[in-house]
Amino acid sequence: MTDVLVAGGGLIGLSVAWRTAQRGLSVTVVDDDPGTGASYAAAGMLAPVTEAAYGEEPLLRLCLASLQRYPDFVAELSRAAATPVELRTTGTLVVGFDDDDMRALAALHGFQQDLGLAVQRLTGRESRRREPALAPRVRGGLQVPGDHSVDPRALHRTLLAAARAAGVEMLCARIGGVRIEGGRATGLRLLGGEELAGDAVVLALGAHTASLPGVPPLPVRPVKGQILRLGGADGLLGGTVRALVRGRQVYLVPSAGDGLVVGATVEDRGFDPAVTAGGVHDLLHDAIDVVPAISELELVETLARWRPGSADNAPVLGPSGLPGLVLATGHYRNGVLLTPVTGEVIAEFLAGGALPPLARPFTIDRFRR
Repeated sequence: MTDVLVAGGGLIGLSVAWRTAQRGLSVTVVDDDPGTGASYAAAGMLAPVTEAAYGEEPLLRLCLASLQRYPDFVAELSRAAATPVELRTTGTLVVGFDDDDMRALAALHGFQQDLGLAVQRLTGRESRRREPALAPRVRGGLQVPGDHSVDPRALHRTLLAAARAAGVEMLCARIGGVRIEGGRATGLRLLGGEELAGDAVVLALGAHTASLPGVPPLPVRPVKGQILRLGGADGLLGGTVRALVRGRQVYLVPSAGDGLVVGATVEDRGFDPAVTAGGVHDLLHDAIDVVPAISELELVETLARWRPGSADNAPVLGPSGLPGLVLATGHYRNGVLLTPVTGEVIAEFLAGGALPPLARPFTIDRFRR
């Protein structure tokens, strides 16, 4: 018997487990292959400003609050795990390729200004001065100094070590469903037939959360993303570059060593695991249009994973409606960014029984209303 069972050992599940254990509760994380889900493919952008969208202002506030926590979060993690985590604070440059792209960037800039966000409008020449590798055809851009990045794979390794150091138990097993007795969640059933008992169960299985037997209906679905990793890019870019290329979005994020992450497609295809020729072609074609030198880099890795998309693109946090069952899912494109704040608010709910005000707009009740 444990106080809290966490279903899912990705960034969100480990953050919840670590913060909950720090509050004195016993925690067990159950996952058959921790760290191989959406966060394994993620580029690690911490970009609330460049991801800001009309009608998603509450999500923007949550994302900004989580970004504000990131420096202390990675510093505390690094101390707990005795492993440094690098937070890249070189900012993000968003560029446009043609007239339509520039009109879209102008509209985005106006929206960002209305919200009081720190963004600087740049000409094409000014954009290339910041990132000399940009193609001459780039028309202009937006410089966002506060949008950063982190290596999700390194972050996961460090979170795993910190969680274990805090007393979190890790159980490598496949989950068969939620155990329900007397109208409440009382634990997890494993595929081998074994049952685990817990006072509370936290669902942090990403895109797989809604398909777990015993879980009440959830508006969470898999949104496929194909992503590429290139090698030999040392010094090519100073920071993250996001681009609109004839209406399509592509991003280029420097990663550990000489790596460069290029992504990502957005496809409603269920749990389709295929990396397709068309997906790879589109990503490389657009990335090379923006930074021509990419054509000389080594293609190191191609992979596909599934973002946990919700009906309004925002996470689903807190009580599920089934007593004993707690939700930490639906983070869609912001799973890495929202890792610190999700761990904090869910741990506070588990320890004290009340969801912090910051997280209350993101309960399951918003869909039921």
